[in-house]
Amino acid sequence: MSVLRIYVEGIGLWSPQLANFAALRDVLAGATPELPAARPAATTLPANERRRAPESVLLAIEAAGQAVTMSNRDAATLACVFASAHGDQAITDYMCATLARAPTELSPIRFHNSVHNAAVGYWTIATGCHAPSTSICAQAASFGAALLEAASQVVAEQHPVLLVCSDIAGCGPLRDVTGSTQPFGSALVLAPQAGASARARLDLEVTAGSTVDPLVEPLAGWRVATPSAAGLPLLALLAGTKNGRCQLAAAEALGLQVDVEHVT
Repeated sequence: MSVLRIYVEGIGLWSPQLANFAALRDVLAGATPELPAARPAATTLPANERRRAPESVLLAIEAAGQAVTMSNRDAATLACVFASAHGDQAITDYMCATLARAPTELSPIRFHNSVHNAAVGYWTIATGCHAPSTSICAQAASFGAALLEAASQVVAEQHPVLLVCSDIAGCGPLRDVTGSTQPFGSALVLAPQAGASARARLDLEVTAGSTVDPLVEPLAGWRVATPSAAGLPLLALLAGTKNGRCQLAAAEALGLQVDVEHVT
């Protein structure tokens, strides 16, 4: 496979320790950033929708909104790829417990929010986006698989794409299965050319094997705590000032080598 060359125009990030991409930069510089609010603000959504939306949707929308704002793009024009390793684990746990105990009591609204493309549905409705959207699930390789999908669309169609990857903490018995203990969401706006908002150039190449790069604390602990934090090696390179290379998992037996060159 030939190298896919794309440009990063916007970056969004939210976790219980990091309110945004600037907070990650502070952590890597040895500073202690201010902790975010208990829940993602997700101000892209109307107030009524924010009150009704589950945590999984708020997390994805918050990261997406940050990235689009940084890119100076119009969200309504952006094709998007939303990824999650496990979807809304809290609702899945609720549905399994309800179906086992009293199936007729299952909430239609909560069922509606359980589908894997719920977050992208909220996003496209809120932004008035009619561009193509894709939802991806690849377990621990979800970030890498989504990055490969988004980059392929950017290069093939020659238009920018919004990439979002997020997961919340597991709930009930499901938490023991998934091992996801905290929420994490990130987003990138990717473009085919180096425009005025370009922050870095990425060269992507698929490799055999799914070995990933080691990380130092606290990044290593955050990556272990949730599958969507698998993008931290790339986010850390983007937050720094030096060019570099990282290796991400894109499938069970495929890796994604990413060379990062900052645009000055």
